[in-house]
Amino acid sequence: MMFSKINIFVFVIVASGFSAGCHHSENTHAKQVNIESSAFKEKLIDANKIYVKQESDEIDQYVAHHNWKMITTGTGLRYMITKKGTGKQAEESERARLNFKISLLDGTLCYSSDSTGAKEFLIGQDNVETGLHEGVKYMHVGDKAVIILPSHLAYGLVGDEHKIPPHASLLYELELLSVR
Repeated sequence: MMFSKINIFVFVIVASGFSAGCHHSENTHAKQVNIESSAFKEKLIDANKIYVKQESDEIDQYVAHHNWKMITTGTGLRYMITKKGTGKQAEESERARLNFKISLLDGTLCYSSDSTGAKEFLIGQDNVETGLHEGVKYMHVGDKAVIILPSHLAYGLVGDEHKIPPHASLLYELELLSVR
């Protein structure tokens, strides 16, 4: 799996940075750390770009496999409205109420409003997934939509420590019930 190769790559970079610094005098060490930290940051950025590209490619393959016509935003979120509603469009700072299902791309159901009840949050302000804030703003009351959040818009590097693993792209099935 590519995630583990990238994790190993990052570990090797970190370990080499620590071991290289152990064999130098204090002054040399300070200079070495500054040089290495800049190089280290560049390597981490490069590794992250590789990961984001791989994850994006996997999402694109998933979308193509399902023959979906999704819109991709600048952040990497994919969405499509599956049923048009007739209500008001959701906007920043409004309270959204929605039914939802959250699944991994392998089909594993993680959470659903069927068991927890509808989700309510203040758009752009409450502590929910970044991609959910973005995705709901493309919806009108009564709309049903499918959105796919790359991991950086969902639960990122650590997952939610329950049902969503680290680095997980998530599929959301949403129905916007109301905004106020």
